Amino acid sequence: MSRPPRGLSAAEAEMWARLAATVKPLPGKRPVEVKIPEIKDLAPLPPRPQARVRAAVQTAKMPPPKLPSPRPLDAHGLDSSWERKLAKAAVVPDFTLDLHGYTLDSAHGRLEHGLAQAIAHGARLVLLVTGRPRPSDDHAARGERRGAIRAKLLDWLAAGPHAGRIAAVRQAHPRHGGAGAVYIVLKRPRG
Repeated sequence: MSRPPRGLSAAEAEMWARLAATVKPLPGKRPVEVKIPEIKDLAPLPPRPQARVRAAVQTAKMPPPKLPSPRPLDAHGLDSSWERKLAKAAVVPDFTLDLHGYTLDSAHGRLEHGLAQAIAHGARLVLLVTGRPRPSDDHAARGERRGAIRAKLLDWLAAGPHAGRIAAVRQAHPRHGGAGAVYIVLKRPRG
């Protein structure tokens, strides 16, 4: 169902007139005369239904809708059989990504590139070796101290282009690196 044309408002008619005055006809073509309605000839348009609803919502002083907070990557997302397999190191990682020796910027780039590779290869379990976290109460300086990659890891994963493909992030079993590594469980590809 289509709407009937609504016509131009006074401001739109004025803008159209200004634009039309700047147009030059192509060589060999004569200009076409277009009658632009005078501003006094235009009747005010009734407000559109959407505008009335929007105005009613604004005057009702309704609280803004609550957006769902992003799911933390280190909670939920796995069923109990996956949790048991990871806890016992009963699964072998499909892809290993080692970030030792990288600076923060290069580690971030390597992480995103590595996850893209793992997804392209159809991996479900990625072992990400980051190094052990260093305890510190100074959260503001977490990018400058040892263990900085590990400290930034969840932020990078949650904000990265592959966040929607990650089912969970868990600490690795000691057999696979323990506190110095994490498992990234990727969702099964759809389609």
